[in-house]
Amino acid sequence: MNKAWNLLRRVSVISWLCCFPTLAFSQPNVVLVLLDNFGWGEPGFNGGGIVRGAPTPRLDQLAKEGLRLTNFNVEVQCTPSRSAFMTGRYAIRSGTTKAPVGKGPYGLVGWEYTLAEMFSDSGYSTGMFGKWHLGRTPGRFPTDQGFDEWFGIPNSSDESIYATREGFAESGVSESYVMASTSGNLPEQVRPWSSEYRPLIDVELTRRALDFMSSQVARETPFFLYLPYTATHFPVMPHPDYAGVTGNGRWADLLHQIDQLTGKLLDHIERLGIADNTIFIFTADNGPEAAPIGNHSLSMDPAFHGSAGPWRSTLFTGGEGALRVPFVIRWPGSISAGQSSDEIVHAIDLFPTLATILNADIPSDRVIDGVDQTAFLLGQQTHSNREGFVVYMGDEIFGVKWRNWKIHLKEMATAFDAVQRYNFPRIYNLLSDPEERESRTLPDSWVAKAGLAQLDGHLKSLQDFPPIPTGTADPYLPPETKKD
Repeated sequence: MNKAWNLLRRVSVISWLCCFPTLAFSQPNVVLVLLDNFGWGEPGFNGGGIVRGAPTPRLDQLAKEGLRLTNFNVEVQCTPSRSAFMTGRYAIRSGTTKAPVGKGPYGLVGWEYTLAEMFSDSGYSTGMFGKWHLGRTPGRFPTDQGFDEWFGIPNSSDESIYATREGFAESGVSESYVMASTSGNLPEQVRPWSSEYRPLIDVELTRRALDFMSSQVARETPFFLYLPYTATHFPVMPHPDYAGVTGNGRWADLLHQIDQLTGKLLDHIERLGIADNTIFIFTADNGPEAAPIGNHSLSMDPAFHGSAGPWRSTLFTGGEGALRVPFVIRWPGSISAGQSSDEIVHAIDLFPTLATILNADIPSDRVIDGVDQTAFLLGQQTHSNREGFVVYMGDEIFGVKWRNWKIHLKEMATAFDAVQRYNFPRIYNLLSDPEERESRTLPDSWVAKAGLAQLDGHLKSLQDFPPIPTGTADPYLPPETKKD
Protein backbone atom coordinates (compact mmCIF):
# COMPACT_ATOMS: atom_id res chain seq x y z
CA MET A 1 0.00 0.00 0.00
CA ASN A 2 2.82 2.40 0.85
CA LYS A 3 4.58 1.68 -2.45
CA ALA A 4 1.38 2.28 -4.38
CA TRP A 5 0.80 5.51 -2.49
CA ASN A 6 4.36 6.65 -3.28
CA LEU A 7 3.83 5.98 -6.99
CA LEU A 8 0.52 7.84 -6.98
CA ARG A 9 2.09 10.75 -5.10
CA ARG A 10 4.96 11.01 -7.58
CA VAL A 11 2.58 11.01 -10.56
CA SER A 12 0.41 13.65 -8.86
CA VAL A 13 3.40 15.81 -8.03
CA ILE A 14 4.73 15.66 -11.59
CA SER A 15 1.32 16.69 -12.91
CA TRP A 16 1.06 19.47 -10.33
CA LEU A 17 4.56 20.77 -11.06
CA CYS A 18 3.71 21.14 -14.73
CA CYS A 19 1.39 23.96 -13.67
CA PHE A 20 4.29 25.70 -11.91
CA PRO A 21 7.28 25.91 -14.28
CA THR A 22 9.48 27.72 -11.77
CA LEU A 23 9.20 24.72 -9.47
CA ALA A 24 9.67 22.14 -12.20
CA PHE A 25 13.05 23.41 -13.33
CA SER A 26 14.77 24.37 -10.09
CA GLN A 27 15.67 22.76 -6.81
CA PRO A 28 14.97 25.27 -4.07
CA ASN A 29 17.52 25.72 -1.34
CA VAL A 30 16.11 25.20 2.14
CA VAL A 31 17.23 27.02 5.29
CA LEU A 32 15.71 25.75 8.54
CA VAL A 33 16.42 27.99 11.56
CA LEU A 34 15.44 26.31 14.83
CA LEU A 35 15.52 28.21 18.13
CA ASP A 36 15.87 26.35 21.43
CA ASN A 37 13.12 26.75 24.08
CA PHE A 38 11.83 29.84 22.28
CA GLY A 39 8.23 30.60 23.17
CA TRP A 40 5.37 31.56 20.87
CA GLY A 41 5.19 35.03 22.42
CA GLU A 42 8.80 36.12 21.93
CA PRO A 43 8.95 37.63 18.41
CA GLY A 44 7.23 40.88 17.55
CA PHE A 45 5.15 39.21 14.85
CA ASN A 46 3.40 37.25 17.62
CA GLY A 47 2.94 40.21 19.94
CA GLY A 48 6.34 40.01 21.65
CA GLY A 49 9.42 41.94 20.64
CA ILE A 50 9.20 45.36 22.24
CA VAL A 51 7.10 44.11 25.17
CA ARG A 52 9.91 41.62 25.86
CA GLY A 53 12.46 44.43 25.88
CA ALA A 54 13.68 44.43 22.28
CA PRO A 55 11.90 45.09 18.99
CA THR A 56 12.42 42.40 16.36
CA PRO A 57 12.29 44.28 13.04
CA ARG A 58 14.03 41.59 10.98
CA LEU A 59 11.78 38.81 12.23
CA ASP A 60 8.72 40.99 11.75
CA GLN A 61 9.77 41.80 8.18
CA LEU A 62 10.32 38.09 7.53
CA ALA A 63 6.75 37.43 8.64
CA LYS A 64 5.51 40.15 6.26
CA GLU A 65 7.38 38.50 3.40
CA GLY A 66 6.09 35.00 4.04
CA LEU A 67 3.39 32.88 5.66
CA ARG A 68 3.01 33.00 9.44
CA LEU A 69 1.44 29.96 11.08
CA THR A 70 -0.02 30.77 14.49
CA ASN A 71 -0.91 27.12 15.16
CA PHE A 72 2.36 25.37 14.36
CA ASN A 73 2.99 22.59 16.88
CA VAL A 74 5.94 20.53 18.07
CA GLU A 75 6.72 17.92 20.68
CA VAL A 76 7.40 19.34 24.12
CA GLN A 77 11.05 18.42 24.79
CA CYS A 78 14.24 19.06 22.83
CA THR A 79 15.09 15.51 21.78
CA PRO A 80 11.63 14.29 20.73
CA SER A 81 10.91 17.54 18.91
CA ARG A 82 14.14 17.42 16.92
CA SER A 83 13.49 13.78 16.15
CA ALA A 84 10.04 14.69 14.80
CA PHE A 85 11.49 17.41 12.56
CA MET A 86 14.14 15.04 11.22
CA THR A 87 12.01 11.95 10.57
CA GLY A 88 8.40 13.02 10.07
CA ARG A 89 7.49 10.56 12.83
CA TYR A 90 6.25 10.85 16.38
CA ALA A 91 9.27 10.43 18.63
CA ILE A 92 7.63 7.45 20.34
CA ARG A 93 8.27 5.46 17.15
CA SER A 94 11.98 6.30 17.13
CA GLY A 95 12.74 5.69 20.81
CA THR A 96 13.61 9.38 21.21
CA THR A 97 10.86 10.40 23.63
CA LYS A 98 12.97 12.12 26.29
CA ALA A 99 15.94 14.41 26.64
CA PRO A 100 18.73 12.06 27.74
CA VAL A 101 19.89 11.74 31.33
CA GLY A 102 22.86 9.55 32.19
CA LYS A 103 25.50 7.92 30.04
CA GLY A 104 23.48 5.32 28.16
CA PRO A 105 23.06 5.34 24.36
CA TYR A 106 20.26 7.45 22.95
CA GLY A 107 19.21 9.10 19.75
CA LEU A 108 18.25 8.01 16.26
CA VAL A 109 19.26 4.52 15.19
CA GLY A 110 20.95 4.29 11.82
CA TRP A 111 17.83 2.76 10.28
CA GLU A 112 15.92 6.03 10.64
CA TYR A 113 15.75 8.14 7.48
CA THR A 114 16.27 11.85 8.11
CA LEU A 115 15.51 15.07 6.29
CA ALA A 116 19.24 15.42 5.67
CA GLU A 117 19.41 11.99 4.04
CA MET A 118 16.41 12.85 1.87
CA PHE A 119 18.07 16.07 0.70
CA SER A 120 21.38 14.31 0.14
CA ASP A 121 19.71 11.60 -1.92
CA SER A 122 18.11 14.39 -3.98
CA GLY A 123 21.50 15.85 -4.92
CA TYR A 124 21.74 18.55 -2.25
CA SER A 125 24.68 19.58 -0.12
CA THR A 126 23.70 19.38 3.53
CA GLY A 127 25.16 21.40 6.38
CA MET A 128 24.26 21.60 10.06
CA PHE A 129 25.57 24.17 12.51
CA GLY A 130 24.32 23.95 16.07
CA LYS A 131 22.74 21.67 18.63
CA TRP A 132 21.97 18.07 17.64
CA HIS A 133 20.60 16.26 20.73
CA LEU A 134 19.85 13.09 18.76
CA GLY A 135 22.90 11.00 19.57
CA ARG A 136 26.40 11.39 21.01
CA THR A 137 28.04 8.09 20.00
CA PRO A 138 29.64 6.87 16.74
CA GLY A 139 26.96 6.18 14.16
CA ARG A 140 24.56 8.72 15.64
CA PHE A 141 26.18 12.07 14.99
CA PRO A 142 24.70 14.41 12.35
CA THR A 143 27.27 13.39 9.75
CA ASP A 144 26.14 9.77 10.24
CA GLN A 145 22.57 10.82 9.51
CA GLY A 146 22.86 12.59 6.15
CA PHE A 147 24.74 15.82 6.84
CA ASP A 148 27.89 16.52 4.82
CA GLU A 149 29.29 18.72 7.57
CA TRP A 150 28.52 19.68 11.14
CA PHE A 151 29.84 22.09 13.73
CA GLY A 152 28.14 22.35 17.09
CA ILE A 153 27.24 20.54 20.28
CA PRO A 154 25.92 16.99 20.53
CA ASN A 155 23.76 17.59 23.58
CA SER A 156 22.43 20.59 25.47
CA SER A 157 23.53 24.07 26.50
CA ASP A 158 23.36 23.47 30.25
CA GLU A 159 26.43 21.24 29.89
CA SER A 160 28.46 24.38 29.22
CA ILE A 161 28.50 25.26 32.92
CA TYR A 162 29.32 21.80 34.26
CA ALA A 163 32.98 22.58 34.82
CA THR A 164 32.07 25.56 37.01
CA ARG A 165 29.98 23.51 39.42
CA GLU A 166 31.32 22.38 42.76
CA GLY A 167 32.19 18.69 42.77
CA PHE A 168 32.13 18.24 38.99
CA ALA A 169 35.89 17.74 38.67
CA GLU A 170 35.70 14.76 41.04
CA SER A 171 32.48 13.32 39.60
CA GLY A 172 33.94 11.19 36.84
CA VAL A 173 31.56 12.79 34.32
CA SER A 174 33.30 13.64 31.06
CA GLU A 175 33.67 17.25 30.03
CA SER A 176 31.50 18.30 27.08
CA TYR A 177 32.98 19.57 23.83
CA VAL A 178 32.06 21.58 20.79
CA MET A 179 32.58 19.19 17.88
CA ALA A 180 33.04 19.25 14.12
CA SER A 181 32.88 16.54 11.49
CA THR A 182 32.33 15.74 7.85
CA SER A 183 30.46 12.81 6.37
CA GLY A 184 32.25 9.49 6.83
CA ASN A 185 34.54 10.76 9.60
CA LEU A 186 34.34 10.70 13.37
CA PRO A 187 33.74 14.11 14.93
CA GLU A 188 36.72 15.96 16.38
CA GLN A 189 36.65 17.81 19.67
CA VAL A 190 37.16 21.44 18.70
CA ARG A 191 37.14 23.05 22.12
CA PRO A 192 35.57 22.54 25.55
CA TRP A 193 31.88 23.44 25.74
CA SER A 194 32.48 25.95 28.51
CA SER A 195 30.80 28.91 30.15
CA GLU A 196 33.37 31.13 28.39
CA TYR A 197 32.29 29.87 24.97
CA ARG A 198 28.56 29.70 25.78
CA PRO A 199 27.83 33.34 24.80
CA LEU A 200 29.97 33.12 21.65
CA ILE A 201 28.69 30.04 19.90
CA ASP A 202 25.59 31.32 18.08
CA VAL A 203 27.55 34.05 16.30
CA GLU A 204 30.08 31.40 15.24
CA LEU A 205 27.26 29.15 14.01
CA THR A 206 25.97 32.04 11.91
CA ARG A 207 29.38 32.72 10.41
CA ARG A 208 29.76 29.10 9.40
CA ALA A 209 26.25 29.04 7.97
CA LEU A 210 27.03 32.08 5.81
CA ASP A 211 30.24 30.43 4.56
CA PHE A 212 28.36 27.22 3.79
CA MET A 213 25.78 29.04 1.67
CA SER A 214 28.49 30.95 -0.20
CA SER A 215 30.38 27.74 -0.95
CA GLN A 216 27.33 25.95 -2.32
CA VAL A 217 26.31 28.88 -4.50
CA ALA A 218 29.85 29.04 -5.91
CA ARG A 219 29.59 25.32 -6.69
CA GLU A 220 26.11 25.81 -8.16
CA THR A 221 24.82 23.12 -5.82
CA PRO A 222 21.42 23.27 -4.11
CA PHE A 223 21.71 23.10 -0.34
CA PHE A 224 19.87 22.23 2.84
CA LEU A 225 21.08 24.34 5.76
CA TYR A 226 19.94 23.31 9.24
CA LEU A 227 20.75 25.96 11.83
CA PRO A 228 19.62 24.89 15.33
CA TYR A 229 20.78 27.76 17.52
CA THR A 230 21.48 27.33 21.24
CA ALA A 231 19.43 30.43 22.19
CA THR A 232 17.31 30.75 24.27
CA HIS A 233 18.17 27.66 26.32
CA PHE A 234 19.60 28.08 29.82
CA PRO A 235 22.06 29.64 30.58
CA VAL A 236 20.98 32.91 28.98
CA MET A 237 24.21 34.58 27.85
CA PRO A 238 24.17 36.98 24.88
CA HIS A 239 27.27 37.49 22.78
CA PRO A 240 29.49 40.42 23.91
CA ASP A 241 28.57 42.28 20.71
CA TYR A 242 24.94 42.33 21.85
CA ALA A 243 25.26 42.36 25.64
CA GLY A 244 23.89 45.56 27.13
CA VAL A 245 22.67 47.06 23.85
CA THR A 246 18.97 47.17 24.78
CA GLY A 247 19.39 48.41 28.32
CA ASN A 248 16.65 45.98 29.31
CA GLY A 249 18.69 43.05 30.56
CA ARG A 250 20.13 39.85 29.18
CA TRP A 251 16.88 38.39 27.89
CA ALA A 252 16.14 41.46 25.78
CA ASP A 253 19.76 41.52 24.57
CA LEU A 254 19.47 37.89 23.49
CA LEU A 255 16.19 38.54 21.69
CA HIS A 256 17.87 41.41 19.86
CA GLN A 257 20.76 39.07 18.99
CA ILE A 258 18.37 36.48 17.54
CA ASP A 259 16.71 39.13 15.43
CA GLN A 260 20.01 40.50 14.14
CA LEU A 261 21.51 37.10 13.34
CA THR A 262 18.39 36.16 11.42
CA GLY A 263 18.80 39.41 9.53
CA LYS A 264 22.39 38.51 8.64
CA LEU A 265 21.17 35.23 7.14
CA LEU A 266 18.48 36.96 5.10
CA ASP A 267 20.85 39.69 3.90
CA HIS A 268 23.38 37.09 2.80
CA ILE A 269 20.76 35.18 0.85
CA GLU A 270 19.91 38.45 -0.94
CA ARG A 271 23.57 39.18 -1.68
CA LEU A 272 24.01 35.71 -3.15
CA GLY A 273 21.05 36.31 -5.46
CA ILE A 274 19.19 33.20 -4.35
CA ALA A 275 16.28 34.65 -2.38
CA ASP A 276 13.63 33.67 -4.91
CA ASN A 277 14.87 30.09 -4.97
CA THR A 278 15.32 29.63 -1.21
CA ILE A 279 12.75 28.37 1.26
CA PHE A 280 13.49 30.05 4.58
CA ILE A 281 11.86 28.62 7.72
CA PHE A 282 12.09 30.17 11.18
CA THR A 283 10.70 28.20 14.12
CA ALA A 284 11.55 26.58 17.48
CA ASP A 285 11.75 23.15 19.08
CA ASN A 286 9.31 23.68 21.97
CA GLY A 287 7.83 26.24 24.33
CA PRO A 288 9.72 28.38 26.81
CA GLU A 289 11.50 27.74 30.08
CA ALA A 290 9.93 29.26 33.19
CA ALA A 291 9.76 28.53 36.89
CA PRO A 292 6.35 27.84 38.49
CA ILE A 293 4.09 30.81 39.16
CA GLY A 294 4.76 32.14 42.65
CA ASN A 295 8.29 30.75 42.71
CA HIS A 296 10.57 32.57 45.18
CA SER A 297 14.04 33.29 43.83
CA LEU A 298 16.87 33.22 46.35
CA SER A 299 19.55 33.56 43.69
CA MET A 300 21.69 36.55 42.78
CA ASP A 301 20.94 35.56 39.16
CA PRO A 302 17.17 34.93 38.96
CA ALA A 303 15.67 32.70 36.28
CA PHE A 304 14.62 34.13 32.94
CA HIS A 305 11.02 33.39 32.09
CA GLY A 306 10.20 32.83 28.45
CA SER A 307 6.87 33.87 26.98
CA ALA A 308 4.28 31.59 25.38
CA GLY A 309 2.05 34.57 24.63
CA PRO A 310 -1.60 33.83 25.46
CA TRP A 311 -1.02 30.10 25.78
CA ARG A 312 -0.75 28.23 29.06
CA SER A 313 2.32 26.52 30.44
CA THR A 314 5.90 25.87 29.39
CA LEU A 315 8.11 23.14 27.94
CA PHE A 316 7.85 19.55 29.26
CA THR A 317 4.05 19.79 29.64
CA GLY A 318 1.04 19.10 27.44
CA GLY A 319 -0.11 22.71 27.67
CA GLU A 320 -0.60 24.80 24.57
CA GLY A 321 2.38 26.92 25.56
CA ALA A 322 4.63 23.88 25.19
CA LEU A 323 3.20 22.86 21.82
CA ARG A 324 2.76 26.08 19.87
CA VAL A 325 5.92 27.83 18.70
CA PRO A 326 6.65 30.69 16.30
CA PHE A 327 6.69 29.70 12.64
CA VAL A 328 7.30 31.64 9.43
CA ILE A 329 8.04 30.22 6.00
CA ARG A 330 9.17 32.45 3.13
CA TRP A 331 9.48 31.35 -0.50
CA PRO A 332 9.15 34.38 -2.80
CA GLY A 333 7.02 33.77 -5.86
CA SER A 334 5.66 30.51 -4.50
CA ILE A 335 4.27 31.38 -1.07
CA SER A 336 2.21 34.57 -0.99
CA ALA A 337 3.65 37.28 1.24
CA GLY A 338 1.92 38.76 4.24
CA GLN A 339 -0.31 35.77 4.93
CA SER A 340 -1.18 34.18 8.26
CA SER A 341 -3.20 31.13 9.26
CA ASP A 342 -4.37 29.47 12.45
CA GLU A 343 -4.76 26.06 10.78
CA ILE A 344 -3.10 23.19 12.64
CA VAL A 345 0.30 22.09 11.32
CA HIS A 346 2.80 19.86 13.13
CA ALA A 347 6.59 19.60 12.89
CA ILE A 348 6.23 16.06 11.51
CA ASP A 349 4.52 17.56 8.44
CA LEU A 350 7.71 19.22 7.18
CA PHE A 351 9.20 15.87 6.15
CA PRO A 352 6.50 14.80 3.64
CA THR A 353 5.93 18.40 2.54
CA LEU A 354 9.56 18.94 1.62
CA ALA A 355 9.61 15.49 0.02
CA THR A 356 6.82 16.64 -2.30
CA ILE A 357 8.65 19.85 -3.18
CA LEU A 358 11.81 17.86 -3.92
CA ASN A 359 9.86 15.08 -5.64
CA ALA A 360 11.73 12.72 -3.31
CA ASP A 361 10.69 9.24 -2.25
CA ILE A 362 9.32 8.69 1.23
CA PRO A 363 10.34 5.38 2.86
CA SER A 364 7.57 2.82 2.47
CA ASP A 365 8.80 0.44 5.19
CA ARG A 366 7.77 2.57 8.18
CA VAL A 367 4.98 4.78 9.45
CA ILE A 368 5.33 8.44 8.50
CA ASP A 369 3.01 10.41 10.76
CA GLY A 370 3.41 13.71 8.95
CA VAL A 371 1.00 14.81 6.24
CA ASP A 372 1.82 16.68 3.06
CA GLN A 373 1.01 20.38 3.51
CA THR A 374 2.34 21.58 0.15
CA ALA A 375 -1.00 22.67 -1.31
CA PHE A 376 -1.89 24.51 1.92
CA LEU A 377 1.43 26.33 2.18
CA LEU A 378 1.36 27.36 -1.47
CA GLY A 379 -2.17 28.74 -1.14
CA GLN A 380 -3.84 26.09 -3.30
CA GLN A 381 -6.24 25.45 -0.41
CA THR A 382 -7.18 27.40 2.69
CA HIS A 383 -7.26 24.46 5.07
CA SER A 384 -4.49 22.33 6.51
CA ASN A 385 -4.51 18.62 5.80
CA ARG A 386 -4.39 17.98 9.55
CA GLU A 387 -7.23 18.33 12.06
CA GLY A 388 -5.23 17.35 15.11
CA PHE A 389 -2.51 15.19 16.63
CA VAL A 390 -1.58 13.13 19.66
CA VAL A 391 0.03 15.04 22.54
CA TYR A 392 2.98 13.28 24.17
CA MET A 393 5.08 14.24 27.14
CA GLY A 394 7.98 11.84 27.08
CA ASP A 395 6.60 8.40 26.35
CA GLU A 396 3.23 9.15 27.95
CA ILE A 397 0.15 10.23 26.02
CA PHE A 398 -1.20 13.36 27.71
CA GLY A 399 -4.11 13.84 25.33
CA VAL A 400 -5.00 14.99 21.84
CA LYS A 401 -5.54 18.24 20.04
CA TRP A 402 -8.48 18.40 17.64
CA ARG A 403 -9.54 21.46 15.69
CA ASN A 404 -10.00 24.26 18.26
CA TRP A 405 -10.11 21.85 21.19
CA LYS A 406 -7.65 20.23 23.59
CA ILE A 407 -8.51 16.97 25.33
CA HIS A 408 -6.30 16.28 28.33
CA LEU A 409 -6.00 12.83 29.86
CA LYS A 410 -3.09 14.02 32.03
CA GLU A 411 -1.66 17.43 32.82
CA MET A 412 1.35 19.15 34.36
CA ALA A 413 1.33 22.79 35.38
CA THR A 414 5.05 23.18 34.66
CA ALA A 415 8.02 20.93 33.99
CA PHE A 416 8.70 20.88 37.73
CA ASP A 417 5.27 19.72 38.90
CA ALA A 418 3.73 16.30 39.42
CA VAL A 419 1.56 14.70 36.74
CA GLN A 420 -2.19 14.90 37.34
CA ARG A 421 -4.17 11.98 35.93
CA TYR A 422 -7.89 12.29 35.32
CA ASN A 423 -10.74 9.79 35.44
CA PHE A 424 -12.58 11.93 32.91
CA PRO A 425 -10.82 13.91 30.18
CA ARG A 426 -10.58 17.64 30.59
CA ILE A 427 -11.72 19.50 27.51
CA TYR A 428 -10.71 23.06 26.66
CA ASN A 429 -11.88 25.35 23.88
CA LEU A 430 -8.74 27.12 22.70
CA LEU A 431 -10.57 30.00 21.04
CA SER A 432 -12.61 31.06 24.05
CA ASP A 433 -10.15 29.78 26.65
CA PRO A 434 -6.55 30.00 25.34
CA GLU A 435 -5.08 29.52 28.81
CA GLU A 436 -7.00 26.24 29.27
CA ARG A 437 -8.53 27.41 32.55
CA GLU A 438 -11.98 25.81 32.48
CA SER A 439 -12.80 22.27 31.44
CA ARG A 440 -15.81 21.86 29.16
CA THR A 441 -16.25 18.14 29.78
CA LEU A 442 -19.90 18.96 30.41
CA PRO A 443 -21.68 19.94 28.23
CA ASP A 444 -19.09 19.23 25.50
CA SER A 445 -18.28 15.56 26.06
CA TRP A 446 -18.99 15.07 22.35
CA VAL A 447 -15.60 16.65 21.70
CA ALA A 448 -13.89 13.69 23.36
CA LYS A 449 -15.78 11.28 21.11
CA ALA A 450 -14.74 13.22 18.02
CA GLY A 451 -11.19 14.10 18.99
CA LEU A 452 -10.10 10.84 20.60
CA ALA A 453 -10.87 8.92 17.41
CA GLN A 454 -7.43 9.84 16.09
CA LEU A 455 -5.89 8.31 19.21
CA ASP A 456 -7.50 4.93 18.44
CA GLY A 457 -5.82 4.81 15.04
CA HIS A 458 -2.51 5.90 16.50
CA LEU A 459 -2.53 3.20 19.18
CA LYS A 460 -3.35 0.54 16.60
CA SER A 461 -0.45 1.66 14.44
CA LEU A 462 1.88 1.27 17.43
CA GLN A 463 0.70 -2.32 17.74
CA ASP A 464 1.16 -2.99 14.04
CA PHE A 465 4.54 -1.24 13.94
CA PRO A 466 6.15 -1.53 17.39
CA PRO A 467 8.23 1.47 18.50
CA ILE A 468 11.99 1.27 18.66
CA PRO A 469 12.88 0.88 22.36
CA THR A 470 14.87 3.75 23.83
CA GLY A 471 18.55 2.84 24.03
CA THR A 472 18.40 0.33 21.17
CA ALA A 473 21.85 -0.41 19.79
CA ASP A 474 22.84 -0.39 16.13
CA PRO A 475 22.47 -2.10 13.79
CA TYR A 476 18.71 -2.04 14.15
CA LEU A 477 16.16 -3.69 11.88
CA PRO A 478 12.42 -3.55 12.57
CA PRO A 479 10.94 -6.87 13.73
CA GLU A 480 9.17 -7.64 10.47
CA THR A 481 12.41 -7.41 8.44
CA LYS A 482 14.78 -9.12 10.85
CA LYS A 483 16.45 -12.25 9.46
CA ASP A 484 15.96 -15.58 11.18
